[in-house]
Amino acid sequence: MSSTEQQQYLSFEKPIYELEQRLESLTEASASSDVSDEIQRLRLGLADLKKKIYANLNPWNVVEVSRHPNRPQTADYLDRVFDEFVELHGDRFYGDDRAMRTGWAKIDGQKVMVIGHQKGRNAKERIACHFGCAHPEGYRKAIGKMRMAAKFGLPVICFIDTPGAFPGVASEERGVAEAIAESMFEMSRLRTPIICVVIGEGGSGGALGIGVGDRVAMLQYAYYSVISPEGCSGILWKNDQNKDKAAEALKFTSTDLLKMKVVDAVIEEPVGGAHRDPNLMASRLKLFLRSQLRQLRRIPIEQLVEQRYQRFRQFGVFFENRQQADAAPDHGALF
Repeated sequence: MSSTEQQQYLSFEKPIYELEQRLESLTEASASSDVSDEIQRLRLGLADLKKKIYANLNPWNVVEVSRHPNRPQTADYLDRVFDEFVELHGDRFYGDDRAMRTGWAKIDGQKVMVIGHQKGRNAKERIACHFGCAHPEGYRKAIGKMRMAAKFGLPVICFIDTPGAFPGVASEERGVAEAIAESMFEMSRLRTPIICVVIGEGGSGGALGIGVGDRVAMLQYAYYSVISPEGCSGILWKNDQNKDKAAEALKFTSTDLLKMKVVDAVIEEPVGGAHRDPNLMASRLKLFLRSQLRQLRRIPIEQLVEQRYQRFRQFGVFFENRQQADAAPDHGALF
């Protein structure tokens, strides 16, 4: 199977697909004729085309990239970012939710607790993982593991990648709203450093349930929102045909959220998205985690918890005039 057949293309990537097809055909023909100059020209043109297209994505295009079937998930980063991982199962109350992965890990020899949503790669895995939508036992599992990390004085790293908590009747019966609220409450006062990274979709309370941290970052083509574009379109227009308008209005891209100080940093993705070079994306993510862990270790725990509390208390603060807004300190950066 050719590389272009293996690669799945998004709606706006047709020019990239056509150029890659042409490049592949020339590469196959290069054994019988000298087309090396043309191949080099096409490769340079392809790189420029990817940069141009991905520099001008609209919010709905960003959602498409964040949902790409080949986009790296929590399990992929566990393999590529950490030296080792020992998974911990169950919430000691109801069961083990496969939509939420938890366990001990090491990064450069430092022990950490990793918690992250898992969507699954194939049909069987996705069904087992509820397509990344955790039940209340998933959040209760996360709470227990975070408390364990705090007990041993180890940092917590959370990977957010969910369209939202599981919306079924069973989830509601077992108290999903209460579980998410308790998780956010525990994270707000947890006496250990917490780093949260949105690696794909960051939807609704399902994302917030493991999203309270000292540092909150997101990948360049992830989104972080109170509701999915389809959900917003369904509420406002009674259909999902206006999801692109909803995506524009929600202001949930990394650029918007960095400007509004909802996230502290944006981690740059490889040209064409994380799915085109998972190893490079993992390397950049690891570099970010290393630097943040070093910074957070220097802050006394009492000060750290207070800063975390104040960070979230500042959400929704507004200025009454342009002078106040301009005088406010800048916050966050592209990493």
